Amino acid sequence: MAKMIFVNLPVTNLAKSTAFYEALGGKKNPQFSDATSSCIVFSETIHAMLLTHEKYGHFTARPISDAHKSSAVLLALTVDSKDEVNVLANLASVSGGRADPNPGQDMGFMFSRSIEDPDGHVWEYFWMAPAAMGGA
Repeated sequence: MAKMIFVNLPVTNLAKSTAFYEALGGKKNPQFSDATSSCIVFSETIHAMLLTHEKYGHFTARPISDAHKSSAVLLALTVDSKDEVNVLANLASVSGGRADPNPGQDMGFMFSRSIEDPDGHVWEYFWMAPAAMGGA
């Protein structure tokens, strides 16, 4: 079985956050969603769990930070082209989020832009030239 990642994010408005991630191409998995959480599927191995603050509090005793004011993590996802990076950044802007809270990068072999969701969580979408990725 391939390793999977579930990124857990506290959200203040579950419906608004769910709609935001669906607008960016994520698919809601009803099997792992309810009135307190939405499981957003980006691929077979990448999922975002959007959790109300109450639900998120079941998993940690630490206070929930305001991602609009501080940064604890930067999340990055690859896409297939520079054009897709730009499309997703533009979709974020018209879907309740914000494009480019951090400066984009264009290094020729790699191109990236960041987006901010309605709760301030920052994601970076990036494209990297396949030849630059090499073999591992």
